[in-house]
Amino acid sequence: MAGQTDPSLSVFSGEEVEFMAEDEMVEIVPNMRMDPLNMLCGDYGPFYPQMAAQVPLWLAIAMKKRGKCTIRPPEWMSIENLTRILEAERDSQAAFQVLPFHYVEISSLLFEYAPGDIPDMYMVRSLINDIKDVRFHKVESSLESFEEAHSSAVMVKDLSAMEVNLVRPFVGRALQAFYKHGSPELVPNPDGMSTRRPRATDNIPRRPLRRR
Repeated sequence: MAGQTDPSLSVFSGEEVEFMAEDEMVEIVPNMRMDPLNMLCGDYGPFYPQMAAQVPLWLAIAMKKRGKCTIRPPEWMSIENLTRILEAERDSQAAFQVLPFHYVEISSLLFEYAPGDIPDMYMVRSLINDIKDVRFHKVESSLESFEEAHSSAVMVKDLSAMEVNLVRPFVGRALQAFYKHGSPELVPNPDGMSTRRPRATDNIPRRPLRRR
C-alpha cells in the first residue's frame, strides 16, 4: 500500500482506507439458512432466517448484494446520536467526540450498498456530512494554533482514519519546515547519516484488495 511501499508517500488512497474499514464488524439479519463459513480470517455462522449475526462489513456487503440479508445500521448512526454528536462538536472547539475510527468509510459503504436498510437515510447522511465538516474545520484550527505556538509537536485525540489520512502529509511537511527554519540544528544532516541501504520490502506478500 502507498503508505508502506514508498516512504515518500505518507497517505493511503481512499480505496485502501475503505479496504481496511471493511474488516469492521456489523450486524446482519439473514433471510435464509446457511452453513458456517470457515475462512482464514475467522468462522462466521451458521446463519438462520431472522436471527441476527455479527460478520465483517465486507461479508455483509457480499451477502447483501446477493439478496441474502439485511444490514442493521450501527447504533451510532441513529439520528438522535448523530444530532447529539454534532451539537457537541460545535460546542467544543478543542475536543473531538468519540466516533468509530472508520465512521466515514462505514457510513459511505452502507449508503452505497444498503440504503434501504437505513431509516431516514438522507437525514443520517446529512448529519454525518455536517459532522465531517465541523471536525475538519477543528483540525485546521488545531494545526493553525500549532503553527502560531511554534511547537515541535501536536496532539489531537479521537481523529478518524479519514481525518488522520488527510492531515498526515501536512503535519509532516510543517514539522520539517519548522525544524528547518526555527531549529536548523534538529534537521538531520544527510552527510552524517548512515550509508546503509534500507532493506527492500517489495518481496513482502501483501493482501490484495477485495473486488466487490
